Amino acid sequence: MIHLDTSVLIHALVPASPADRLLRRWLGGGDRLAISAVAWAEFLCGPIGASAVEAAAAIVGDILPFTAADAETTASLFTLGGRRRGSLADCMIAAAALHAGATLATMNGRDFKRFAAAGLAIVEP
Repeated sequence: MIHLDTSVLIHALVPASPADRLLRRWLGGGDRLAISAVAWAEFLCGPIGASAVEAAAAIVGDILPFTAADAETTASLFTLGGRRRGSLADCMIAAAALHAGATLATMNGRDFKRFAAAGLAIVEP
C-alpha cells in the first residue's frame, strides 16, 4: 500500500508532472493507494476547486481514519523529530502510514526522513 502525502496529491493534479506519471504507473500496476484523513483535510484546505477535489477523490482510493493508535505513534514521532513547531501534521501523516504498513509518497522527503528510525519508508517522485 502507498499512502499519499498532501504534496504528492497536489503535484499529481498537474498533467505530465513527475507525481502524475508516478501515480499513473502505480494505478496501472495495481498498487493500492490510500490517504490519511489528516492529509485529505490538508488537501481540502486548498485553495482548491471542486473539479480538483473530484479528480483527487478518484485518485486517492481509501481515505483512512486517524485512530487512537495513530495518536500514540504521532506523539512518539513528534518526540523523535525534535518536537519541532509546525511538524504535528507531518507526524500524524507518518503515523497513519506506519499504522497501515504503507510507504509514504511525498514531495517533501526531508520533512519525513527523520521518521525512518521508526520504520517509515518514503518515496519521492
